[in-house]
Amino acid sequence: MVIMTSHSCTFPSLFLSPAKEKNMRRDNQSSVSQFLLLGLPIWTEKQGIYYTLFLVMYLTTVLWNLLIILLIRLDSRLHIPMYFFLSHLALTDVSFSSVTAPKMLMNMQTNRQSISYSGCISQVYFFLLFGGLDSFLLTSMAYDRYVAICQPLHYTTIMSQNLCFLLVTVSWILSCTNALLHTLLLVRLSFYGDNSLPHIFCDLSTLLKLSSSDTTVNELVIVTVGAVVITLPFICILVSYVRIGATVLKVPSTKGMYKAFSTCGSHLSVVSLYYGAIIGLYFFPSSSNSNEKDVIVSLLYTLVTPMLNPFIYSLRNRDMKGALGNILSREKFSP
Repeated sequence: MVIMTSHSCTFPSLFLSPAKEKNMRRDNQSSVSQFLLLGLPIWTEKQGIYYTLFLVMYLTTVLWNLLIILLIRLDSRLHIPMYFFLSHLALTDVSFSSVTAPKMLMNMQTNRQSISYSGCISQVYFFLLFGGLDSFLLTSMAYDRYVAICQPLHYTTIMSQNLCFLLVTVSWILSCTNALLHTLLLVRLSFYGDNSLPHIFCDLSTLLKLSSSDTTVNELVIVTVGAVVITLPFICILVSYVRIGATVLKVPSTKGMYKAFSTCGSHLSVVSLYYGAIIGLYFFPSSSNSNEKDVIVSLLYTLVTPMLNPFIYSLRNRDMKGALGNILSREKFSP
């Protein structure tokens, strides 16, 4: 007579493949319905100070960018391609900050760190949408400056209203396609067990590290599509400004050189902030044991840069300061 022991029941598991064993372990775990945003490493007693600081930064971002849109809308002298693109960039910056900042502020205020699965996926989509749109709009603005300085006699012919609308429309289409592609690939992944994200928002790369599924396709798409959304526009901007620099250096007068460089100074400052943060975050990532640098750079990328953009354009741009002065004087002397 053969006596069956309790160990004989588990004996067949020795013949299971690692993949099947992993699936069996997943079956015993529930799928993640929400994520925990661990956020910045802030001491509890200092949280009120940081909350006030981030709230002021966010409100400044919204108000100043909306002011730029209003000025461009009301002043007919600003109805030219450069400011057409600037108004769209300001709207994009407001939207970009609004994707992450309100949720971060609400979590700090309520001392809750959770975000639903659907909310996290939505955050990824809109973050990628407006982040990509920023890149394409900055490229369009660089092309506008290139035509204005390198081909001034043909500027009005080349930078027609139709071309400006086409550039913005294509920017939206490419950005939406990029965001949708990454989001669809993300929703097919599974998340089991650990649901803690060491970040202030649902960052795509952080989610891929947390996923229980194979993320090879996602990572491949990030590299290939990222070349189109980030690398290619950045190269186009560099080429535009190399050509601009070569043209300006041929100008005989120092005054003419200064005027040409001053018209590009604001845009170059914004480009440096935008791509500098991206390069620091994605090309020089922190070690797997420390995510503090990534979180801080992401905060710079999502909150500080959109806040500084309107200051850069308004303080260094004579037309914007003139438009603001006209509106203020009009309100002052109106009955």
